[in-house]
Amino acid sequence: MGETVFFSVVIPTYNRQPILEKCLRALEMQELSHVETLQATSVDGYEIVLVDDGSTDGTLEWLEAHKDEFSHVRWFQQDHAGPAMARNLGVEQAQGDVIIFIDSDLVVLKNFLQAHADALVQGKAKLASDRFFTYGAVINTCNFDNPTAEPYKITDFSAAFFATGNVAIPKYWLQKAGLFDSSFQLYGWEDLELGVRLKQLGLKLIKCPAAVGYHWHPPFNLEQIPRLIDKEIQRGRMGVLFYQKHPTWEVRMMIQMTWLHRLLWGILSLNGILNERTMAPFLQWLINLGKPQLALEIARIFLNWYNVKGVYEAYGEGVGSGE
Repeated sequence: MGETVFFSVVIPTYNRQPILEKCLRALEMQELSHVETLQATSVDGYEIVLVDDGSTDGTLEWLEAHKDEFSHVRWFQQDHAGPAMARNLGVEQAQGDVIIFIDSDLVVLKNFLQAHADALVQGKAKLASDRFFTYGAVINTCNFDNPTAEPYKITDFSAAFFATGNVAIPKYWLQKAGLFDSSFQLYGWEDLELGVRLKQLGLKLIKCPAAVGYHWHPPFNLEQIPRLIDKEIQRGRMGVLFYQKHPTWEVRMMIQMTWLHRLLWGILSLNGILNERTMAPFLQWLINLGKPQLALEIARIFLNWYNVKGVYEAYGEGVGSGE
């Protein structure tokens, strides 16, 4: 027969109240199987562990005012310290045996928890152990009114081993691996770095395409570019921290710290000639045509160039070497 599982859905959030509302409502509407079979598991129950990372947009006040609508939610707060520390606090407070990580801008389908539960059972039967985690599908959308209407696109494919957008993992393995490294305080890499440690413990990845989450972001516009550039520079710095912890060729490839990436993005950006200033008219033309997603993909040419330059700049400075 199958088994029962209690889930703790851990969600860090920072100034995302409008989309967080959709995220939490979708989680409150989960349809669970209470029948155990060889293929399916009975979900014994679930909780939503929300960690507010110092929001200033009234998130906690909104939650307090609507707490009757969110019977599964327990929330905690911390001073703004980044998602790594927020997730660690969430795991420490979680009561479930299995942790599901999603982001607060993810809207899931009604079968989301059941799909992860079934994949966990099937994975256990296949591997004859619990040394694995399940990884759901993430579909990017800028449709705020109806995020789950977005079709799957080739750009939604992810080759990541472990990413916190939509993943279920036994709490025991997270604790054994040592949780997230809180020195990753800027944007990027804290989940993939934990993934390296999970892989070293012998954990396997089992894809769970039936557990779908729709990752919302506002439609791309030119005003976002300075913030996106800043995120790429931060990601470069955190990438070097990642490499200092795990100095392997695989990590160098992930963080784009190779002559190949330097050459590739250097050529594609014409050594920086194609940048946020020179490409602005073309990007705006695409946005006006109603193609903001295509404009963003093209903007990635210079965004990636900023990332690669940021990696080498941070490496030259010896980021994190004194820690």
